[in-house]
Amino acid sequence: MGDGSVLLPPPHQHQQNHTFDPSEGWQVEENDHPIEEVRLTVDPTDNPNLPALTFRAWLLGVISCVMLSFANMFFGYRTNQLGIGSVCVQIAALPIGRFLASTLPRKDIKFPFTNRSFSLNPGPFSMKEHCLITIFAGAGAGGLYAIHIVTIVKAFYHRSIHPLAAFLLAQTTQLLGYGWAGIYRKYLVESPYMWWPANLVQVSLFKALHQKEKREKGTLTRFQFFILIFVLSFAYYAIPGFIFPAISTVSVLCLIFKKSVTMQQIGSGLSGLGVGSFGLDWATVAGFLGSPLATPATAIFNIMLSFFLGIYVIIPIAYWNNTYNAKRFPIISSHVFDHAGHRYNTTRIIDDQTFTLNLLEQESYSKINISITFALTYGLSFATLTASIMHVALHDGRDIWKMWRNSKEYAKEKVEDVHSRLMKRNYEAVPDWWFYVLLTVVIALSMFTCLGFGGQLQLPWWGVLFACLIALFFTLPIGVIVATTNMAPGLNVITEYILGLMLPGKPLANVTFKTYGTISMAQALTLLSDLNLGHYMKIPPKSMFIAQLAGTMIASSVYFATAWMLLDTVKYICDPTELPSGSPWTCPNDDVFYNASIIWGLVGPLRMFGKLGHYSALNFFFLIGLMLPIPFWACEIVPD
Repeated sequence: MGDGSVLLPPPHQHQQNHTFDPSEGWQVEENDHPIEEVRLTVDPTDNPNLPALTFRAWLLGVISCVMLSFANMFFGYRTNQLGIGSVCVQIAALPIGRFLASTLPRKDIKFPFTNRSFSLNPGPFSMKEHCLITIFAGAGAGGLYAIHIVTIVKAFYHRSIHPLAAFLLAQTTQLLGYGWAGIYRKYLVESPYMWWPANLVQVSLFKALHQKEKREKGTLTRFQFFILIFVLSFAYYAIPGFIFPAISTVSVLCLIFKKSVTMQQIGSGLSGLGVGSFGLDWATVAGFLGSPLATPATAIFNIMLSFFLGIYVIIPIAYWNNTYNAKRFPIISSHVFDHAGHRYNTTRIIDDQTFTLNLLEQESYSKINISITFALTYGLSFATLTASIMHVALHDGRDIWKMWRNSKEYAKEKVEDVHSRLMKRNYEAVPDWWFYVLLTVVIALSMFTCLGFGGQLQLPWWGVLFACLIALFFTLPIGVIVATTNMAPGLNVITEYILGLMLPGKPLANVTFKTYGTISMAQALTLLSDLNLGHYMKIPPKSMFIAQLAGTMIASSVYFATAWMLLDTVKYICDPTELPSGSPWTCPNDDVFYNASIIWGLVGPLRMFGKLGHYSALNFFFLIGLMLPIPFWACEIVPD
């Protein structure tokens, strides 16, 4: 497999208890996919007669997109946030879709002034409709990173922003990734070696919900097993969620040594190192890195080893050796502090008229200080970026270079597998110009958003183009990592760092540049993942593109409207010092975003990680990350 050739699996029964009747339009081929997990999960079949982007898909998809966007934004400002994922819609859509299939009239509706029509009820509710509804819901559950900018402007910096500028910012940052997805879909979707592990979980769930299986004595069908686990997990969640929340995180050392500050630092699972801490709530287990069930074991073991070295070795050594005056600040905190250990008074160093750094005031006041854990987090972010580039260059660079040199021949000889053959035979691909036209329009709107409205966002035209170049460069290597390991390093730190050096003292320019550079790549990876899911599920590519585009625009609009409403109606939102005691509107995520805007934008990396700051040594992590993959790669190529 290292040379890119396709390995045929041994003959096996891939449709054990399922029937794919050719008389109903089913096509079945030899399962020659090179990845075993894909062969065992995705059926090498398709029925092009199944309905996909139907009236039912639009109805349920748009409603679910709106509901999830509103709920996730509404609860996103609260201390205990509630995130509703698309899996909830994925489960609920099945009975509703089947109900609509049994009740809607079977009549055609004509479009005015055209010869085209559509059916309210094209027949039984299909798996393809179900998948497209989930795509709509995924757009609503995906969040809107750009809304952090609007929030910190209005709630933290207490300044105004034009509503049209904020709305365009929300739309353009989410849509920019379509261009990168269109450019790289040949390499990250059509190549069978880019198999996107998380999508196999989705495929398994769709099959369990839709395919009829004959239950053998003493066994359960997929659907019965799913219902059993769903009921048990829902019933169990009532214990940590409502009846006994204390078991969500149990810190043994804190319970034993209740008055010891040191033991609280070592044993707390919420604000300490978590030694001896454990959680009995699945939301605690999967809340940060996602479900481990969809991640390959090798990636999990790497994360566990890194976590152990960072949390249990590096941080304790650095903290109790008082590195960077660590004992003066909390051991774990995302806030910024002055030299005395107090929360940094940001308003003191801002020029109110220009909304830039007051350099003289900052020098007379204090340099920025951060907790030792926050410092290590930034250092590891530096290393992750360079390590990702080096890893992909060493392990996949040859194949990527071959694809760039001769993509048509490479695709014809080495990439086309059973799923690619079925898709090419039955459906028309999305033309490249759809992606390129959308990319051109969105880049133009992005420049208008940043340059217009009195330059409120502080980012010049070249900043928008530079952010696009960064996203374009990193989408391919990071996409390879996501498509094979289910882990995605972000670009937020490097984008903050670069523009902080180029435009210091401008906080909004920094976060805007970060959002365009980071989120356009993240959106591209999300879209590519959805395209791969559509590839496995045999969704017509044009239907998938339309559902993705419509879902993204609807979700962005609802997120923006909900956030704007809350920022205008909730008094003292995001300000715990002014809010009533126990008020939930504390905005923890926006607080982190705000502190990052101070570090990278207002003060700038030169006065933080350069010769004028305390943390210049963290730059060595760039070199460490670049060099670390080399010895592991060398061990792999050494012959046995």
